[in-house]
Amino acid sequence: MTFRTICIYGAGALGGAMAVKLAAGLGAEATVSVVARGAHLDAIRKNGLDLFEAGSETPINGRLTATDDPSALPPQDLIVTGLKGHQLGPAAEGITKLLKDGTRVVMILNGIPWWYFHRDRQSPHAELQLQELDPGGRLWRLIGPERVIGCVAYQGAEVINPGQVKLSNNGRFILGEPSGETSADLETIAALFTRADLNITATDCIRDEIWNKLTGNAAFNPISALTRALMSDIMANPALCDIAGKVMNEVRAVGTALGARFDVTVEERLEQSRNFGPVRTSMLQDLLAGKPLEIVPLTGMVVSLGRLVAVQTPVSEAVFALVSQLDRENRQ
Repeated sequence: MTFRTICIYGAGALGGAMAVKLAAGLGAEATVSVVARGAHLDAIRKNGLDLFEAGSETPINGRLTATDDPSALPPQDLIVTGLKGHQLGPAAEGITKLLKDGTRVVMILNGIPWWYFHRDRQSPHAELQLQELDPGGRLWRLIGPERVIGCVAYQGAEVINPGQVKLSNNGRFILGEPSGETSADLETIAALFTRADLNITATDCIRDEIWNKLTGNAAFNPISALTRALMSDIMANPALCDIAGKVMNEVRAVGTALGARFDVTVEERLEQSRNFGPVRTSMLQDLLAGKPLEIVPLTGMVVSLGRLVAVQTPVSEAVFALVSQLDRENRQ
């Protein structure tokens, strides 16, 4: 399939960065639009979207068709969601307005995604629907897991002002079909994104990539929210490092029980994290902005899937309870 119309649904930090890169890199090859909201949307409509790449003080400006009403756009060949897990359910109906036969949906998600067990060959739980992530099977029914291409993103991004996104590193994106197949769509989308100067890898085992990233996110995101600590602060605190390491070990145990393979040890992952510097995790960014926290995909599912495979996760359970209480108080 040729993907000539592309909509970024949720053009916040990461989604906005991808929108600018795709619009700038593809030019007349594709029409790129965004669904956004609030002051960020107003700024994009007025001045375009400014993207400050890592180490650059001169932004790339993307002039994009921007709306908060997806029905104002035509059906799309490709949708890229920049929404967090807890934002997807309420957006499901809007996303369906952009679907047509053959539309693919690249879902950039942290943690366990709602479609995780669709065509899963690594565990005996194929097609199991996760009510914690998709209450009532709304996403499964309206969007359909067969449209999804999974995406794991290693890209630090932050909205620094309405209409302005800043990247903290030169990131990379890993794409994969839930089935593990190297489909024509996967190859075409990976090539398209690569032409837009995105660092893309296609994989035949996206679930391994999900668990490898979750190893860090399940530990550092909630700890940073609970303590208001930057990554450098966490890594400089032996007690916080110890808690992070225990969470990582639990994540690995649950993932392994579901057939996932990990590319580094917990000790190696902690050592890698010392190079992150004074950055704020996405959960800490949301906390400071007064937004709901992305808890269930990152922490709650470690606990829930641990129960499914009879793996004990006591530290993750404690962290989940603490950060859930923090989220409730933050929204009052």
